[in-house]
Amino acid sequence: MRFIRQILAALALLCATHVYAEAMAGRDYKLLNPPQPTSNGSQIEVVEFFFYECPHCYHLDGPLSQWEKKKPRDVKLQLVPVIFRESAEPMARTFYALEALGQSARLHKELFEALHVRNMDLSDEAKITDFVAKHGVDRAKFGAAYNSFSMSSKIAHSNQMVQSYGVRGTPTIVVDGKYVISNLQPEDAIAVLDEVIKVARKERSRR
Repeated sequence: MRFIRQILAALALLCATHVYAEAMAGRDYKLLNPPQPTSNGSQIEVVEFFFYECPHCYHLDGPLSQWEKKKPRDVKLQLVPVIFRESAEPMARTFYALEALGQSARLHKELFEALHVRNMDLSDEAKITDFVAKHGVDRAKFGAAYNSFSMSSKIAHSNQMVQSYGVRGTPTIVVDGKYVISNLQPEDAIAVLDEVIKVARKERSRR
């Protein structure tokens, strides 16, 4: 009986591995129609549309961060905060403000954990400023970035991308403006991402 269980486990692992041995459109990812232009023609662009309050985005953040450390050199990752409702704008502004100050990478995980692990209230500028200040960010510089003139254009650009890419939920990953990955468990999403990047690379080689 133990031998049979071992065989079944091996077969299950083999099947699971086979699922993403070659990603298939319609099964593992969707094709975006029409495709969207990418910002960097020399690199394969990976865009993650996320929402800090989204639990699925929180669970994907760790695996995606680990993936980013080992991603191929010809791949660029861009994060885009979505604003599906007015209450989401403060955290989107926070992302862009920290990005402008060079602090986004350092505090990205901290913001997720503050919301999903410690259940902190980061619903407005004052509370967010207190939080980032405790993590070493200058209050005045953060406030200036949070309320800067350029912030409005960044928020507008985010909203435009969400509309152009047809994003309806988070997290959504789009590769090279064409291949859409969503509604997968974090580990599966990363596995499919790796395979879709190969698809995108082959597509580029044919141009």
